[in-house]
Amino acid sequence: MRQLHGLSLLILGLGDSGLAMAAWGAKHGAARIQVWDSREQPPQLAALREQLPMAEFFHGELAESALNGVHLVLKSPGLSPLDGRLVPLLSLAKATGIPVQGELDLFARALADLKAERRYEPAVLAITGTNGKTTTTCMTALLAERAGKRVAVAGNIGPSMLGLLGAAMDLEPAPAAVEAPAAAGDEDTLPLEAAAELSAEPADAEALPLTDEGDASNEAQAKASVDDEAAPAADSATADFARADASVALPADAPSTLETVAALLDEQPLPIKPPPPKPPVFEHLPEVWVLELSSFQLDTVVGFEPTAAAVLNLTQDHLDWHGDMAAYGRAKARIFGQQALMVINRDDPEVEAMVPAPVSVKQGRGRPTKLVSREVVRFGLNAPMNPGDYGLVMEGGMAWLVRARESDDTVKRRPVRPYAATRLPSEGAEKAWGGPAPSRDEPEEILLQRLMPADALRVRGRHNAANALAALALASAAGCALAPMLHGLREYRGEPHRVEYVATVRGVDFYDDSKGTNVGATVAAIKGLGADRAPAKLVMILGGDGKGQDFSPLREGLAQHARAIALIGRDAPELAATLEALDLPVQTHESLEAATRWCLAQAQAGDSVLLSPACASLDMFRNYAHRAEVFVTTVEALANEEGLA
Repeated sequence: MRQLHGLSLLILGLGDSGLAMAAWGAKHGAARIQVWDSREQPPQLAALREQLPMAEFFHGELAESALNGVHLVLKSPGLSPLDGRLVPLLSLAKATGIPVQGELDLFARALADLKAERRYEPAVLAITGTNGKTTTTCMTALLAERAGKRVAVAGNIGPSMLGLLGAAMDLEPAPAAVEAPAAAGDEDTLPLEAAAELSAEPADAEALPLTDEGDASNEAQAKASVDDEAAPAADSATADFARADASVALPADAPSTLETVAALLDEQPLPIKPPPPKPPVFEHLPEVWVLELSSFQLDTVVGFEPTAAAVLNLTQDHLDWHGDMAAYGRAKARIFGQQALMVINRDDPEVEAMVPAPVSVKQGRGRPTKLVSREVVRFGLNAPMNPGDYGLVMEGGMAWLVRARESDDTVKRRPVRPYAATRLPSEGAEKAWGGPAPSRDEPEEILLQRLMPADALRVRGRHNAANALAALALASAAGCALAPMLHGLREYRGEPHRVEYVATVRGVDFYDDSKGTNVGATVAAIKGLGADRAPAKLVMILGGDGKGQDFSPLREGLAQHARAIALIGRDAPELAATLEALDLPVQTHESLEAATRWCLAQAQAGDSVLLSPACASLDMFRNYAHRAEVFVTTVEALANEEGLA
């Protein structure tokens, strides 16, 4: 792992990722490490000076002269390539051929080097999306752990990928010297007795046909010209040899063993490949990496090839960082690399559009081209249509998580239907299908394997059922067994401030979704929790710093599931204007405490009060966690007043 040895590095940004990249460079022999940050006292400056005293820190204006002598620029994910402070330097780096990479690039290269040097080949499961990343990442990690895997969780969720990998490498014993196998060649033969020992079977087992390589070699030794493709398949090793050398007469009662054949051929050496070396056993390096990746981390990554990757959804967010929605979507799509299993949300047209069209591959002279498609597993909140896909169906009035499998006579069958990414579940067919019913002329059949009731999940909302389906698909790609994964799903309790149950007051449930800082997250929470609680209604708390978002996508879910809406924060007037056409009580409040009390007054028994603001919190609070703290404190006060605490 000498990719950084002797290089001069310029690291932009000194947060967690910047510090991890600096430490990685020092660990792997970088000749010089410079670290820049716009702030005079970035959060990791003290750690940098303590851990890496050789690193050179500077702040303020970033002059183009900072590139002098630099071989590699490493950019922290929080810094937009459109940031005016960075644009001149990044443009010069591109013009002069200096690579600009990030932590994910270094991590991908490190895994490739470990594979080459130590045959370390973990499963890498990567998750991105506008919303649901952290929940799905934690779910996936729990499922893999319950299936007995040694798991590492890193990326946007923290800790840094390089920090975790470096710590595991430090603990891992040095690899034992392994004698390299002899190079293949004509002299690489084993006595037939050794071949028999390597291929030993129980005494009562039938002799197996030799491999095609063994057949070809023995035909050459016997100087016989036999067309393998025309000849019928042999039933035993004896039949293979008899076909290869017609001059050898076998007794009628000769046993079908390799020893007998050896005697008949005067113990001619048999070309045979030695068995592959046993895979190495690692004590500390993870068997499975579960990575939460943001669009910032994915924006320019090259060479990242996970085992499986999921894009959960795609709605407007971070457009100031990326420039436009198209660039945001392109960054998210980079998670799939060139060969990862694609785990796709079939309910999201933007995500479905990421699946590439089949590619024509030449098969050789005189043979037709072959269409090759990417391997895809889809999930969604309706019935799956192809084997291997996941979905949700209603049976007996209960929603079930299901997986589609090849048709089987023992289970109820359903017709296969093609995907239509833009088709939304229709109300009339939802009971049987969770979506539009198939046409009668589709003869192919699949079975739907019921996995668990959606109500068995401890996390509320249909959007969390979708997250669970994505987690199942990802963990399955890492070779995890189904039964322990389902136990893990029943066990998972959710993450803080993500549709988190707080308390029940006067028969009204209160939920904290303060992490819902954009419209897409709040739409998912409204529709997910609303569908779970129907026919009861939601009383919503919305508002804060809207970051210039379009609030109109909120209207559909609110019209269907809301009873009343409380508004707070700087962009409350804009929200009020967007929602004025709804036939619902809407009232603006000066504080979150007042809004919470008003919501309880509006709610009926069985309803839920949902704080999911669709806005950032910094106009009124320190952060979204502080906003949640104020909400929870108010709910606890209401419970005390009712004598419930």
